[in-house]
Amino acid sequence: MLWARGHQNDWDDFAAEADDPAWGYQSVLEIYRRIENWQGSPDPARRGAGGPVHVIPAPQPQPVALALLEAAQGIGIPAFESPNGAMMEGRGGVAINDLIIKDGQRNSIFRAYVRPMIAAANLTVLSNTLVTRLLLRGSTVIGVETVRNGQRHNYYADQEVVLSLGAVHTPKVLMQSGIGPAVELQAHGIDVVQHLPGVGQNHQDHVAFGCIFEYTQPQAVGAGGSEATLYWSSDPSLRLPDMFHCQLEFPVPSAETAAGGVPEHGWTMFAGLAHPKSRGVLRLSGPDHCDPIRIEANTLSHPDDMANALANIELCRALGNHRAFGKLVKGEALPGRLSAVEMQNFARNAAVTYWHQSCTARMGRDALAVVDNRLAVYGIQGLRLADASIMPHVTSGNTMAPCVVIGERAAEIIKATYNI
Repeated sequence: MLWARGHQNDWDDFAAEADDPAWGYQSVLEIYRRIENWQGSPDPARRGAGGPVHVIPAPQPQPVALALLEAAQGIGIPAFESPNGAMMEGRGGVAINDLIIKDGQRNSIFRAYVRPMIAAANLTVLSNTLVTRLLLRGSTVIGVETVRNGQRHNYYADQEVVLSLGAVHTPKVLMQSGIGPAVELQAHGIDVVQHLPGVGQNHQDHVAFGCIFEYTQPQAVGAGGSEATLYWSSDPSLRLPDMFHCQLEFPVPSAETAAGGVPEHGWTMFAGLAHPKSRGVLRLSGPDHCDPIRIEANTLSHPDDMANALANIELCRALGNHRAFGKLVKGEALPGRLSAVEMQNFARNAAVTYWHQSCTARMGRDALAVVDNRLAVYGIQGLRLADASIMPHVTSGNTMAPCVVIGERAAEIIKATYNI
């Protein structure tokens, strides 16, 4: 439910990679203003009203969320009214979260965009339907093959196909359709339609390390379970914040750190690497849609990521042990005081995904780029991609809101192409 737009330099980086100002911050800001129905303090320069996406600051945040704001300010990190305004145009800060909640319920992007149009004559939604591969005539995509209730069905396109399967299954479908690294495809007996070495490469994700603090007594869990967030640059000269923390109002260990002892009642600082330097890769395990994709995340493989992980954990400890939590917190449960070697082991054991997988079919202009600035796949006609796979690098923060922008950009491009 977290609405996190990304930093202005994320979008300016996208524009530079695409050589297209339409992907830059000022253009994207117009999209955000158009699609938001912002319920917080007015900020006409940055926030919109009347759009399909209902965005609200976490209502009546719990004491633990307010304590985080106080603790952050106590160690020199500024607080903002929202994490999606001026805060993400500079070094960062701390704020109460923006959430897509309406009338006490999650107002998902499906509910915001699709449900109001579900009866439209030009929209058909098929549930329990898996897209298995692209149908091609030469190098032109003419439709998709699907499996529904165990039966194969083909659907053909009058103009083009848009894949929006996410950063894991979009590259899988591309590769199993013959679009991707030739060596990878040939290893599984797949005929190469278009050699695109960047498909499945450049896998990025936010990596989190759960630092847990025990409550003095049980506390209520507020809206969405995460009501406060922090972005910060460990070095003020950085273009983008390298620290990304979500506060969770309950204990969240990894499977490995749970053995260290988890309190029944407590809160977690989900300390994250905002821009990890480690890069993963997706590989096929076979040519069939039932063959699972192999995700080699290579988490913490770059030495700078371990150094940043340790800095993030120490920031969490400084926040959680601040006097602002004095009446709420009994003490630090994880990691506690550890030697340098023990802390590195804790970081490795604590590292978990934020589920922000991205960048595996990235937009750009070099040999490893998969789509151009119009989201069209290089060397293939009639095919666009529109999901987190096209990101040149993962955005600062949760990826849902940037994915909405990618969808909006795709719609703009398609409308312009066909004079709609």
